[in-house]
Amino acid sequence: MARPALVHVCSACGAESPKWQGQCPQCGEWNSLQQQAAPRVAAPARARSGTGRAAPAKLAPMDEGPARFPTGLAELDRVLGGGIVPGSVSLIGGDPGIGKSTLLLQVAASATAGRAMLYATGEESLEQVAMRARRLGLASDTLTVLAETDLDTILAAARAQGVALLIVDSIQTVQFADLAASAGAITQLKECTAQLVRFAKTSGIAVMIIGHVTKEGTIAGPRVLEHLVDAVLYFESEAGSRFRIVRAVKNRFGAANELAFFVMAEEGLREVRNPSAIFLARAAEAAPGSIVMVARDSGRPLLIELQALVDRMRFGAPRRVAQGLDANRLAMLLAVLNRHADVSLQEHDVFANVVGGLALGETATDLPLVLALTSSLRDRPLPQSLVAFGEVGLTGEVRPVAYGEERLREAAKQGFKVAVVPGGNAPRRPIEGLVVRGVSRVAEALAAAWTASSEQRAENGQNR
Repeated sequence: MARPALVHVCSACGAESPKWQGQCPQCGEWNSLQQQAAPRVAAPARARSGTGRAAPAKLAPMDEGPARFPTGLAELDRVLGGGIVPGSVSLIGGDPGIGKSTLLLQVAASATAGRAMLYATGEESLEQVAMRARRLGLASDTLTVLAETDLDTILAAARAQGVALLIVDSIQTVQFADLAASAGAITQLKECTAQLVRFAKTSGIAVMIIGHVTKEGTIAGPRVLEHLVDAVLYFESEAGSRFRIVRAVKNRFGAANELAFFVMAEEGLREVRNPSAIFLARAAEAAPGSIVMVARDSGRPLLIELQALVDRMRFGAPRRVAQGLDANRLAMLLAVLNRHADVSLQEHDVFANVVGGLALGETATDLPLVLALTSSLRDRPLPQSLVAFGEVGLTGEVRPVAYGEERLREAAKQGFKVAVVPGGNAPRRPIEGLVVRGVSRVAEALAAAWTASSEQRAENGQNR
């Protein structure tokens, strides 16, 4: 009896090698090649997927295509670009226990009535899914649950029932019978995902896939999974927090980097319609080193509190710690303050934090961070009615950022009274209830912030 052919597959990129090597020749990862049995009939399986009847067609006479249908959760609909597109494939990843299965079970039970849904689970029994549905108070006459790991059986059940949405929980438990590899292997992940994509495109049935994540926070398996699907969503959460963030990393039918906010409750995930309230739970009295900025990490502006702490260095080299911010940019801003604003922090430990666990990568955090650092150094609080945003250059200039007027209107809507922003972001028409102070230099921005602080103290004294 002939021995089965063996192949070595990289766990990082999915590349195959006929013999073991210490380093993957494709991605350069060390000790990532794992021995597996070569696929027996992978090529015929791919050949069967083609119909041979496809013909070129012009886009002009085509209509707009099938209409999206809602998930039952407005926040998730917005991240997906307006709802679920028939025939699309979405991949959802996140840490264990963060709520991936809960979210998609809610979607399957609350999607538009009259559309049949199939929830295929390979990790739980039917009784366990039913217990979770009862705990969440979910009931749907159009939802069918299937406890199965064989891909052909799952696809056959979806075709037979004519469902509008197929949910696979999770891709690491599904097996394609024509492959010799076990469930969760690289070849199984790639082929099962490819089969689901072909099934969705040919049948018009939308597919949502749950994927586990690695220690690094990426979806387990090769990155080719993200290239195969139409949308990639990631669950994010700060340790110990009830709040959940769903981020669209990739979306062929909508904008990428959109955010949806949820809170985990006894009845499942509930939408947070005003996410700014999450990040603005501030103390009753103003504290040094605290300021609110208007970020645009997603498709809408968010008001987020930045905190800075400056403490005199006790020994050794000064520490520079940034949570949710770029530590290299923090070091650059410290140099700009020293050179162009006469604010020296060379003998101080500096800590900066974004409240709420968000990671901000835009340059609009520069100006509020500069103000927060100076406030902490001088032990002088900034007014709680003050908001700021803007980019700071190496020469000390304050540069405008994108969507300035949209940010200002969001700040006014949330009740802020004074905004220190780049001069290029000053609105052409006044915004009701908001005093906008455009600045061009870092020193000018600090002066504008202290002026607002003095006015606030004077106003409080008159009120007393």
